[in-house]
Amino acid sequence: MRDAYSDQLDAIRDDLVAMTRLVRAAVGSATTALLEADAALAEKVISEDAAIDALRVKIEDESFELLSLQNPVAGDLRMLVASLRMVSEFERMGDLAVHVAKITRLRVPELAVPEQIVPTISRMAAVAEVMVAKVEHIIQASDVAAAEELEAVDEEMDKLRRSSFRELLGSDWTYGVEPAVDIALLGRYYERIADHAVSIARRVVFLVTGEQPTYV
Repeated sequence: MRDAYSDQLDAIRDDLVAMTRLVRAAVGSATTALLEADAALAEKVISEDAAIDALRVKIEDESFELLSLQNPVAGDLRMLVASLRMVSEFERMGDLAVHVAKITRLRVPELAVPEQIVPTISRMAAVAEVMVAKVEHIIQASDVAAAEELEAVDEEMDKLRRSSFRELLGSDWTYGVEPAVDIALLGRYYERIADHAVSIARRVVFLVTGEQPTYV
């Protein structure tokens, strides 16, 4: 019975890793669609978000079942509670990728990102993808050190967000209000993806150590 219980816990961890990969793919595809004005790819991101939502439901159902039937304690209890919280973060990250795709869809056949600010948005997207990839490793390896290092990566995202605002408010911004609104939203979406990644990493630290991270 305990072997089956351990297998179920491992399966939940595997599903969390799978959810990370789906989110990473969604963020990457949404960015490609955005920068290439690819309507078909944007629609694919939007439609495939259902897979992320379905995996959330699966993980929640399995976690609640173990909580009710196995009476877990200590590390196992932390694992299940953390899983229930992490799936909400992942689902929101997927939703944010959908928001990026919807901006693309709204502006096609034009590019939603003016040439002047493409480098900043591209870098924000790249940082977001890196952070999601790091979360995958952090969950898979229960890597506390990597979780702590993610904070430094998030600082770059914050700097890029501030940089994007400076560009929007600069005297040489000639693209008008509508593109400015798009860029402000896109910056917020990528920043929030990064914030969710940090939050998940902090939950892994608590899962492994039983203590809240001291840098929170």
